Amino acid sequence: MNSLEERLTELEVRLAFIDDAVAALNAAVAMQDQSMLGMRDAIDRLRSDLLGLRSTLGNDVSNEPPPPHY
Repeated sequence: MNSLEERLTELEVRLAFIDDAVAALNAAVAMQDQSMLGMRDAIDRLRSDLLGLRSTLGNDVSNEPPPPHY
């Protein structure tokens, strides 16, 4: 019977460690999600700025003739 109690105690200890690991991983995923949202916002702002610059310059680089050495 003692062996059964020891096994149960060992399983409870392992479960506690697994719970801690899951909580730590969940916190890391939440931080990464916030970081990715910030990066996505930055990319959107950069895209908007680039489109604004293109319209300000008034010419599209793809319409320019190739340089003379081609």
